[in-house]
Amino acid sequence: MPEHIHIGAGSLQDQLFAKGVEFPCGGTSLCGGCRVRVLDGDVPITPEMREVLSEDELAGGWRLACFAEASGPVTIDVEQWDTLVLSDEAELVVEPREGYGIAVDLGTTTLVAQLLSLATGEVLDVRTGLNPQCRHGADLMTRVEFDLRAPGTLTGLIRDELGRLAGELAGSRPVAEILICGNTVMHHLFAGLSVEPFAAVPFETPHLDGLAWRAAETGWQIAGDPQVTLLPNLGSFVGGDILAGVIACGLHTSASPAALVDLGTNGEIVAGSRDGLVCASTAAGPAFEAGRIRMGMRAAPGAIDRVPEAGRVHVLGGVEPRGICGSGLVDAVAAGLEAGIIRETGRFASSAKEWLLAAPVTLYQSDIRELQLAKGAIAAGLRILSALSAPPQLIHLGGAFGNYVSIPSAQRIGLLTRHPVEAAGNTALRGAKMLLLSAGRRQAAINHVRRITRHLSLASDARFQERFADSMVLAPLGADC
Repeated sequence: MPEHIHIGAGSLQDQLFAKGVEFPCGGTSLCGGCRVRVLDGDVPITPEMREVLSEDELAGGWRLACFAEASGPVTIDVEQWDTLVLSDEAELVVEPREGYGIAVDLGTTTLVAQLLSLATGEVLDVRTGLNPQCRHGADLMTRVEFDLRAPGTLTGLIRDELGRLAGELAGSRPVAEILICGNTVMHHLFAGLSVEPFAAVPFETPHLDGLAWRAAETGWQIAGDPQVTLLPNLGSFVGGDILAGVIACGLHTSASPAALVDLGTNGEIVAGSRDGLVCASTAAGPAFEAGRIRMGMRAAPGAIDRVPEAGRVHVLGGVEPRGICGSGLVDAVAAGLEAGIIRETGRFASSAKEWLLAAPVTLYQSDIRELQLAKGAIAAGLRILSALSAPPQLIHLGGAFGNYVSIPSAQRIGLLTRHPVEAAGNTALRGAKMLLLSAGRRQAAINHVRRITRHLSLASDARFQERFADSMVLAPLGADC
């Protein structure tokens, strides 16, 4: 059994997602995949929990994390961490070996590391943290510019922090391997490679392959001196985290066309099937993380995270509203469209330049424009990639934002198509764990994905600007994409 998790008062979803817990249905209570068992402390039962869990389960301490608010500090077990051994029907299965392994999702903003038993696949412990590089820039391009001015600084920061997290996880336990996935810039910065190729057109790097070395070579003092494996990239700005996501979602083995969309400042898209995949990245900007939004903030207490309809808002933490996060922004614009407050052009229907959502939080005309730019870039990329393969029959929505955004709202504004969409959770971390637990088949799976995947540079694609202009309209996408 994994070690118990200790968290503080407030939303369990917010706290557990940062620790790598997945919310497969996007936090709508439809799937029950985020079940946790309260061992100590108080987590009140909600009506949504009663619709999914039996009275016996509720009495036994089981709750749905997506609708859970802890009254104070609590100790819990996470069910999905108890059952990580994959079935024999899966392409990648647990190949039992002695010792322990660590899977790491090296994100631009956050870091998640999990210690696993290589014999059973169980998650034994978790560590999370902020990427210390953030102090030198929130987005990738700012960090690229900083690294060119001060080479090695960002590499030192991230190696020190990941070494600290891995050391805490390992303790005295001998670790056999640490497997890391991240976007292409994180890959280069961790490895100490030059990021100069990302600073100018055509933004292509010759360093796409995976790398490996011993922990001691990185300056880490970890029991067992494990091998540190850095997953390869699929293309410039489409990194090992997306490769891991393809593995996690099974796009490379899917008989029908599907897509993986990872929403963030740098939005990555992969579309296709086992017959061939196309991948691309698009600079969506920071709107999905509430960047450049006048009253934008991260998903923290006080943030409006849902707007079910005009005049109604949900505020994280049950406190007075003080800002709006990315999922709330998408919801607000969708609600405004339905109520006739916002036109599909993005303009307010009246002469007003703002909309009071819940005092003092106000949506401004410039905020809608920022969302249009972000959603236009993603939608244009998705449309182009879909045309090169086939319209996806299922869209896997990955990343932190994908676990919070309302899928109907995203479809209403034309961010996603009307095809079935699933919130796929932290696909990067899940894929990294799958690869860590299948060492014998790992390279064959990676080679297969890389062989059937073609990288498309949207920056140099003549169709992108036209599609981008069309996709600025806040209207549902057609069935042909």
